[in-house]
Amino acid sequence: MIEAVGLTKRFGAKTAVDQLSFQVRPGLVTGFLGPNGSGKSTTMRMILGLDQPTSGHVTINGHPFRELPHAQRNVGALLDAKAVHGGRRARTHLLALAQLSGIPEKRVDEVLGVVGLQDVARQRTKGFSLGMGQRLGIAAALLGDPKVLLFDEPVNGLDPEGILWVRNLMKQLASEGRTVFVSSHLMSEMALTADHLIVIGRGRLLADMGVQEFIAHNSAGFARVRTADDTARDAHTLTELLIAEGGRVLQEPDGALRVTGVDLPRISDLAHGAGVRLWELSPHKASLEEAYMRMTHSSVEYTSTDDPRAELFEPDPLALPAWEDDGAAALPAETAAGFYAPPPPDGTGARPFLMPGSAADLAAAAAGHDASSSTRNDPEDNR
Repeated sequence: MIEAVGLTKRFGAKTAVDQLSFQVRPGLVTGFLGPNGSGKSTTMRMILGLDQPTSGHVTINGHPFRELPHAQRNVGALLDAKAVHGGRRARTHLLALAQLSGIPEKRVDEVLGVVGLQDVARQRTKGFSLGMGQRLGIAAALLGDPKVLLFDEPVNGLDPEGILWVRNLMKQLASEGRTVFVSSHLMSEMALTADHLIVIGRGRLLADMGVQEFIAHNSAGFARVRTADDTARDAHTLTELLIAEGGRVLQEPDGALRVTGVDLPRISDLAHGAGVRLWELSPHKASLEEAYMRMTHSSVEYTSTDDPRAELFEPDPLALPAWEDDGAAALPAETAAGFYAPPPPDGTGARPFLMPGSAADLAAAAAGHDASSSTRNDPEDNR
């Protein structure tokens, strides 16, 4: 088991890890998640004794790494697959590690077979692809048949077959009662591999829970509804019924309705009673990626001004404005005709994100003229 208590690491004025406490238990694959710069690599380095904590401590099976007897046989790690001398052959590299740790030579050939590199064992590593380097790094981590394993981005550079192999390997190692700690940015892969998650942001613990529990705590379930009436009259009718039922409704960019507060059977009953035909009525189940984005958006250090992650946030739905008699939705100029996106995740209340150019067009339309036409025909633009 790995246990961190009040783990803190400062580099000058920068605090990379801040009062971090967690446990990584045996028998589970524990995913270690966080944005770039969140302190994951620094935490792993402190676990392995490569960096000294500023305060706090971290132990492996009750001992600091540097005090573990036969540490290489108790702990295996892959932090940097490129940390190999390019002039060495793959087998020679592993053999040197084995001899330093008192591991029998036959184990070298065993792990080469486990990772599938037996046919290239005598090739120099400078000619290895990124995926082959990853396999060699995993072989080095497995060399001492350790009970505790740490992997930093183990599927980086691997093809689909290799990714599946790593996934199955992680699960197999955990099923044998080992402690498996895996850092990764691939949410889809973590959803398939991890049993438990530790999530950090800006060096602080954000979550320590099971995968499904994490998704449930950081996502908003809703029903997606689409009516058959192209004029939107049925959508207007159904929206009023849903609001009267205590639900909340949001119009999505493609015209569908996002409904919370009313379950699917009741939505179906309300639509049937009002004679509204539905083309779609489906539950939305958040993915690990959506839940992760929702939790960590305030911890991201580097974001584009045009942030594509914004559409993954799931704020509380807002009530739709009323429909006009001609069947067109009377949306405010700021929200766009037929288009509505959630407000920015920072909670400032600023206007919603819009499709490019839509704000100007709609603001002009609200003033009683066509902005796009006036912009194209304005003689001032031709000077």
